[in-house]
Amino acid sequence: MPISLPSLDVLKTFVVVAQRLNFTHAARELHLTQGAVSRQILGLEQRLGYPLFSRQARGLALTPQGAQLLAPVQQALGQLDEALTRAAAPPGALRVKCPTCAMRWVLPRVIRLQNERPDMHIELTASVSHGLDFSTEQFDAAVVFGRPPGKKLTAHLLFDEILTPVCTPTFLPPAPRLADLTDKTLLHPTRDRRDWLRWLKAAGADALPSGKAQHFDTLDLAMSAALQGFGIAIGDLCLLEEDIQARRVVTPFPLCVSSGAAYYLVYPERGAPPPALAPLIDFLTAEAADSRARLQNYLPITCNAL
Repeated sequence: MPISLPSLDVLKTFVVVAQRLNFTHAARELHLTQGAVSRQILGLEQRLGYPLFSRQARGLALTPQGAQLLAPVQQALGQLDEALTRAAAPPGALRVKCPTCAMRWVLPRVIRLQNERPDMHIELTASVSHGLDFSTEQFDAAVVFGRPPGKKLTAHLLFDEILTPVCTPTFLPPAPRLADLTDKTLLHPTRDRRDWLRWLKAAGADALPSGKAQHFDTLDLAMSAALQGFGIAIGDLCLLEEDIQARRVVTPFPLCVSSGAAYYLVYPERGAPPPALAPLIDFLTAEAADSRARLQNYLPITCNAL
């Protein structure tokens, strides 16, 4: 005899309890009382005819049947949530995730595309993280940073990360040498100082030239400090293209270094992509190619690939 489907609220309660393995913590997340959560789980177990959790002194544990049920219920709820989100979005809406460091390049171009194509609606979401899990995050596409993405993703290269120091035009003397950095504050976009150390190694330096340093969680924060004249940052050329062209910052040294990482526009290989995705891909990849070409025209760069 087929089992009648439980309500969505009960299935959601089951998933949250399975994740927390604690009725009190699950009740707090669901904004219910502990008793209400316990009664929902008990009623679900009675309907299914088998226990989903074993009650132990230190909390709960999934039974084999509960563990077997959890993944497909999570997947079904996720698919339903995605379908509802898509249905509620404006026609042709694209949801795109972007790391904060890339927003200074991506945002003005997305706005320009929407001005040129009023029929397109792009919801751009900034994030400090560089990764994305399309199975749990409701985005159609994303700009990601790092090595080439793995399987199950279609990836379009935007541009490689090319590192060089940047600062305000008057921060350093003309034609500076490494020794001019000795008493300057170095702005690090990472806690491990890897970008500055990579560039200094290519420049022939074995250590940081200055003990003065400030560390940031993102390139964008480090660049904001450099733009205010608080120090000299290590920056990515394509991301800083407009700031360099406008002379808000300069690249005082002729050496640049390829980190081996890059920015990609990616989307999952599942079903047919949204119709508006193709124009976005074409536009951003063309813009990225133009950015790469323009950099060669006005920067005296000697590139090293480490």
